[in-house]
Amino acid sequence: MTDGSHESQGQVPSRQRRRFPGISSRAYEHPADRSALVALRKLSGFDTVFKALSGLLPERSLRLLFLSDSVRVSDAQFSHLNDMLRDACYILDLEKVPPMYVSQNPQPNAMCIGLDEPIIVVTTGLVELLDEEEMRAVVGHEVGHALSGHAVYRTILLFLTNLALKVAWIPLGNVAIMAIVTALREWFRKSELSADRAGLLVGQDLRASMRGLMKIAGGNHLHEMNVDAFLAQADEYEKAGDLRDSVLKILNVLPRSHPFTTVRAAELKKWSETRDYQRIMDGHYPRRDEDKDTSVTDAFKESASHYADSVRSSKDPLMKLVGDIAGGAGDLGGKLRDKFTGAGGGGKGAGAAGDSATDGSQESRRPEDPEDPSGPGTAGS
Repeated sequence: MTDGSHESQGQVPSRQRRRFPGISSRAYEHPADRSALVALRKLSGFDTVFKALSGLLPERSLRLLFLSDSVRVSDAQFSHLNDMLRDACYILDLEKVPPMYVSQNPQPNAMCIGLDEPIIVVTTGLVELLDEEEMRAVVGHEVGHALSGHAVYRTILLFLTNLALKVAWIPLGNVAIMAIVTALREWFRKSELSADRAGLLVGQDLRASMRGLMKIAGGNHLHEMNVDAFLAQADEYEKAGDLRDSVLKILNVLPRSHPFTTVRAAELKKWSETRDYQRIMDGHYPRRDEDKDTSVTDAFKESASHYADSVRSSKDPLMKLVGDIAGGAGDLGGKLRDKFTGAGGGGKGAGAAGDSATDGSQESRRPEDPEDPSGPGTAGS
């Protein structure tokens, strides 16, 4: 276990780390994740509806499946993971330690599911890939999911995704379901950023969190990888290309439940440098006994403010265009055309004919159809 004495990051695993008694999940939740959760918690009858829905979901079957065909973490089995789990619950002050299972699967992955009570599942591929401190961040990530109540919505997302596949043969049968699944995936991608923050609060070692994400992306070849170069990929990805690339980014991420790994690393590093993170480490954070007094309106305002700031600071071509529109920039049709066609930047002479006159009916150029990107794999914990 740890005590309340916080030392600098990056020391040996036996270093002492700070504990956060009574911490609310609001302390580390991404603004978009937080606003959705606050609204759901305030919604009258929400718990009743989901309890009724639980009868339709295969939760009991999932629990029996893991109990019968996976290894349950305990003092007798995977004791080092059991120590990490109890330690993470101690640091985040989660009263009931959720059961954890190790499942045979070479794909590195982890999840927290369940309606009545959360259960955590990690794959053998993940256990074999990560060192102790990297795994500690992953366990903290999953405990963060449990503290935030994400397990309920993840279970529903899995159920609806499977349901959509089963009714896909019915004409328009899965349209409504896939609309819900798409919305849930967008929320869940933000919830993954929240859980990454929880993992950092538990491990309190930013370098270990970065290493874990790099390994999830590139495998167990840490000597061949570099954190700064990995983060540079995220920056290049954000600002690369034109509007066509921006659209392809959206299409690539839509089927995913997790953000891209380089994006997660960049977001976590950015958050670790904020005043909000430092205040938590100094012991100043929202308490869960204050959750009932939180305002839905304030949560949505904070979420909207975050997205506005993200648009203003984004290097992505589409986000820059959105910022121009919000800023009242002129000739938006021309900007949109030039962005898509790659024409660019030629200035307009006021009242002058210019070197190449147009007749006002310039033929728009259609970009070449891009190759279908390969389907993205599961990215991480």
